[in-house]
Amino acid sequence: MIAGFDIGGTKCAALIGEETENDIKIFDRREFKTEGTPNEVIDKLISVLQSELHDSGKTEKDVSAIGISCGGPLNGKKGVIMSPPNLPGWDNVYITEIIKKRLGVKAYLCNDADACAVAEWKYGAGKGTENMIFLTFGTGLGAGLILNGKLYTGANNFAGEAGHIRLDRQGPCGYGKIGSFEGFCSGGGIAQLAKNRVREILQRGEKVDFCKSINDIESITAKSLFIAAENGSKLAKDIYAEVGDYFGLGLSYLIDILNPERIIVGGVYMRAHKYIDKAMKAKIKKECLSVPAGVKILPAGLGEKIGDYAALSVAKGDFKAKRFI
Repeated sequence: MIAGFDIGGTKCAALIGEETENDIKIFDRREFKTEGTPNEVIDKLISVLQSELHDSGKTEKDVSAIGISCGGPLNGKKGVIMSPPNLPGWDNVYITEIIKKRLGVKAYLCNDADACAVAEWKYGAGKGTENMIFLTFGTGLGAGLILNGKLYTGANNFAGEAGHIRLDRQGPCGYGKIGSFEGFCSGGGIAQLAKNRVREILQRGEKVDFCKSINDIESITAKSLFIAAENGSKLAKDIYAEVGDYFGLGLSYLIDILNPERIIVGGVYMRAHKYIDKAMKAKIKKECLSVPAGVKILPAGLGEKIGDYAALSVAKGDFKAKRFI
């Protein structure tokens, strides 16, 4: 049996499962909001995992390894989470050491984008490729790179921090940088962009169909904006089209530099790509030196289970298998 911890800026999950010949079978998964200090969150992860094991008639002794998937920056070799922008207070947390001491089970840490890239490559929409990019597009924006049939992590495990690329001098702030790729193309960034647009409109005395007053602006999220678009709001659709324009710009850099066969995208894109794709494709066509024949941009094939597969793939050691190094 293997276990996984999926640590995100918004929510965390603990899960148990087992590896099969060509897949991963998930037995139990429990989720909670990422609230409190790092120690409190880790305590909750351990407690939830122990409850899952107890309810399955198992103990820690039945777990061969625990995989931890978390946003970077981090040091996977040392098992240290190093101040991710979407996890305030998580400064130099030696999480694998803590887990081993508390549970007596070996643990591995991997950047969530890298873990998701491997999961999609082995089990999802990236199957059969030699060169693919995975983009998280969730609370933040990170990239996992499969290049020439190997997971590429760079000189010191920092490769793929695409969210830090600046796309504009102005715009929403993400990854500590105004106008960054993450600023425009993440759940938090979309919310910032929508709030700014809505505030401008309301201050002109005009109406917004999904936000009645300035007092309601702070309740706007990427999810509520998507719901508004689904309900026919032209403004909501226009904001997502603006996101698509910037998303296409960011992708054009990656396409020109890395020449991937496929780009697989999770998070917000999985749900809202129909409002993003037209502007995204137009920008790619305009900006790329050339769009290589066959390049495809697809939502994650593992869908909402991608974080689960990612964490359990880390437990399996998929991310460090010889063919990925």
